[in-house]
Amino acid sequence: MKEHMNQKPMNQQPVNQEQINQEAVKAIFIESQALLEGHFRLTSGKHSRQYVQCAQVLKYPWHTETLVGALKAKLTGTCDLVVGPAMGGVIVAYEMGRQLGVPALFTEREDGKMKLRRGFTIQPGQRVLVVEDVITTGGSVQEAIECVQEAGGIVEAAAVLVDRSGGSHVLQVPVTSLLQLTIETFDPDNCPLCVDSQPVKPGSRLLP
Repeated sequence: MKEHMNQKPMNQQPVNQEQINQEAVKAIFIESQALLEGHFRLTSGKHSRQYVQCAQVLKYPWHTETLVGALKAKLTGTCDLVVGPAMGGVIVAYEMGRQLGVPALFTEREDGKMKLRRGFTIQPGQRVLVVEDVITTGGSVQEAIECVQEAGGIVEAAAVLVDRSGGSHVLQVPVTSLLQLTIETFDPDNCPLCVDSQPVKPGSRLLP
């Protein structure tokens, strides 16, 4: 019987993370229902045929290990810390820090501003890798970068599991991604998908 890819065998052998390709990564996302096909209303208010919900794949620790390991294999240089913006970057930062052997911190919003809380500190001159699960505009990652810089840290680069920005992100540092997706979006008043169905936001009821 074929083993379900979301069900980890007890004797699973380590995946060669340096050789995992885009199609293999995409297959993991689809199987985990982290990449959905349909008619969706995005946070921006626009509609699309695809929706990325990385939490669905990151809930499997073995997939997280594989994906972050493959992302790590694409990076160059070294860092002293890994930082990710809450919420999407928390698990990615933890696993990246674990694999790199460095501490993993996260930023979170307080009064609308991204901050380091919970006693987290960055020493001036520390080299930092900022990570995230998925970027569209990259706004949250850029805020985390600025937070690190305000603390005196040096942001070497950013690394993301999924880049769906199409090259239009706002990040001002080099970005490495594991999977690049071009997802077509439509304005609600000019959406061809609305002819046949109403959009849904995954995890919620049907939207008006």
